[in-house]
Amino acid sequence: MALIAPRVTAGLPAEDAQKLQYALNGSDDITVFVDGTVHRLPPQARDAVVDLLSRFSRGEAVTVSSVEEMLTTSKAAELAGISHTYLRNMTDRGEIPVEYRGTHRRIRLADIMAWLEKQKKNSTADGAAGAEHDGATDGS
Repeated sequence: MALIAPRVTAGLPAEDAQKLQYALNGSDDITVFVDGTVHRLPPQARDAVVDLLSRFSRGEAVTVSSVEEMLTTSKAAELAGISHTYLRNMTDRGEIPVEYRGTHRRIRLADIMAWLEKQKKNSTADGAAGAEHDGATDGS
């Protein structure tokens, strides 16, 4: 999944922020229109939109960004079909990128998927090279 660069937006002018705050305080109904079509958002998305609007209503600047799914080393190893220790060793060697949350390692799902794809290509290439080599030795 390609991530979109974060977008920073300045706070609203005081008058606009006050109007928005008044509207948010006066209603529990938040309706989203896209090209004139009403869209009902699931609760988590609705809450995120309300939070964004609330921040604007207080005159705050806001940054919006995508969050990529991060896995624990245990989950990443399980997904890759390898041992936890082997995965940690690969992160130590820099073969798989890792981010730290305190002392805990986190690995992007996309990085594990890319590593798996690379392994798949390597095993396919190795199998083809082995078949060619076997064919050459059989004729001797």
